Amino acid sequence: MNHLAHLFLSPPDQQARIGNLLGDFARGVDPDTLPAQVRLGWQHHLAVDAFTDRHPEVLACKRCFSAQRRRFAGIALDVLFDHYLLRHWDRFCDTPSEVFIHEVYRDLERGRYLMPDTMARTTARMVQQDWFNAYRDLDQVGLALDRIAQRIRFSNRFEGMIEELRPLDATLEAHFLAFFPQLLAFSQTAEPSGFR
Repeated sequence: MNHLAHLFLSPPDQQARIGNLLGDFARGVDPDTLPAQVRLGWQHHLAVDAFTDRHPEVLACKRCFSAQRRRFAGIALDVLFDHYLLRHWDRFCDTPSEVFIHEVYRDLERGRYLMPDTMARTTARMVQQDWFNAYRDLDQVGLALDRIAQRIRFSNRFEGMIEELRPLDATLEAHFLAFFPQLLAFSQTAEPSGFR
């Protein structure tokens, strides 16, 4: 899952949210040095990723991609699933998405002292450029994927991924809608006891 989904699935606690996002920036981080709530959030992130990676609906999504791009299907789906979450927000949450995103941005700004440098720089851009609201638009998803492609250090066919996603939109959305309620239920049971 991508950043917005991890924050959505996180327990609603500032340090837990920081920990959930830290899962994408944890290279070189010693989990034993983290505050307890941040560490539990990070563990929550890992559990969500493990559930997602082996789920039949997600595996079915990956099989929809061309052989040339299947290697990057997981990355593309991560961002696309944030788009689908926003597209169907009212099915999963009573709080308006704008309110939730504002709260999350506030938590990221206030929790920057808990972040490694790369994460702090990325989340600063995330807030300043309003990445999450941008994910409402499929064209913006395409731009986000192209930015990811530019960071890949080897020759790849990832750039222009949105052109592969557009004709698959309805199929991938249906898989997401079958998958996400199960992930939501799992994330609530996987919630570490320290958050209660």
